[in-house]
Amino acid sequence: MRQYIFGTGLLSAITGGVTLLRGLRNHEEFTWRTALAWLSWGITLALAVGAVVDTRRARRGGTVAGDSPVSKKQQKLLKKRLAR
Repeated sequence: MRQYIFGTGLLSAITGGVTLLRGLRNHEEFTWRTALAWLSWGITLALAVGAVVDTRRARRGGTVAGDSPVSKKQQKLLKKRLAR
């Protein structure tokens, strides 16, 4: 589980969230740019968590969606397993 928690995608999403929280502490105005930054952070966090879930499923032999970056590796592993 440690390899998933300390993945680069998840770490960058967390540090981005910390940066946004620091901006809130400075009592700056909440503008449309701030709203877009929070939306972008939410999307980044969702993609990082999705990548972790897909990687875990693939390692346990589960199926992964075709749009996942892990799907090509999984297809290669399935071909090898079926050849055995």
